[in-house]
Amino acid sequence: MSSTIPIISVDGVTKRFSGPFSLSRRLAGKPPLAVHALSDVTLEVYRGETLGIVGESGCGKSTLARCLVRLLDPDSGAVRFEGKDIAQLKPGERRGFNRRVQMIFQDPYSSLNPRMTVSQVLSEALSVHKMRPKAEIPGRIAELLELVRLPQDAAARYPHEFSGGQRQRIGIARALAVEPEVIVADELVSALDVSVQAQVVNLLLQLQDQLHLTVIFVAHDLRLVRHISHRVAVMYLGQVMEISPSEALFTSPRHPYSKALLDAAPELDPSRRNRTAATRGELPSPLDLPLGCPFASRCPHVFERCIVERPVLTPRGHGQSAACHLTGFGAPERLAQW
Repeated sequence: MSSTIPIISVDGVTKRFSGPFSLSRRLAGKPPLAVHALSDVTLEVYRGETLGIVGESGCGKSTLARCLVRLLDPDSGAVRFEGKDIAQLKPGERRGFNRRVQMIFQDPYSSLNPRMTVSQVLSEALSVHKMRPKAEIPGRIAELLELVRLPQDAAARYPHEFSGGQRQRIGIARALAVEPEVIVADELVSALDVSVQAQVVNLLLQLQDQLHLTVIFVAHDLRLVRHISHRVAVMYLGQVMEISPSEALFTSPRHPYSKALLDAAPELDPSRRNRTAATRGELPSPLDLPLGCPFASRCPHVFERCIVERPVLTPRGHGQSAACHLTGFGAPERLAQW
């Protein structure tokens, strides 16, 4: 990290989506059900760092990513860029924000216009944001292709002529065309073959170092997150359970859910594979969140307070924070069981 002042801060962000609205609820005069995608999410991203965001499918990672770039507006709370609420930006400021914070989407097959050549895709980004005079655009396109390790003849070809990894490189080039400061990578390599994933992730690391980028890396693969991230935010049912430096999370997690995620991760060495279940019970419905800790129904360390009171993120030392009553009380005899 190169700064102690956050470039992006998320303060109490909540986002709900309309759920099923049955006839019985209509007749009873009840409002439609709502899916709680994000519930009071608070975190900070510092200039020059990579923040990994991990969790099971449906935990709210992609919704949070879309709120960060204002593809979605939160129902409450605020996302601030350099201290300014992005929902309150004026039109000129909004254009500047859109240029400085770019998103790379999960699916390289659908995020590129199939009717446009690579040259047209990149030229559009350069032209819309007035990054270069028209005469200099071809030269800039050549620079971008070299930057993402694509051959120069790629400029005249269409997306369907490329492999998945190459298409994702085109998506990275399109994001870099407007010279952003922050990259939000939403499941950047989950749609790619395992053999290609490392190449794309290593390219992103090289570009971050070369261009001094801040990266928010959304993923469910813990191995990738450990490889690329300085800090990690662990999400569960739309809430942040733990925020920790990467190595500290993997060596000494401070929340039972983080521990469960690590226990459930695939182990290549058969002799080290865990034969016990990482969690018990069923995932609560996002339509009806429990009153207390959302992980209480599956936590092996649950006690009375967990059922009735929702824990908040509190410091645990060594740069770690956890939303857990157990770690809040210290409870060394319980933690020793981990």
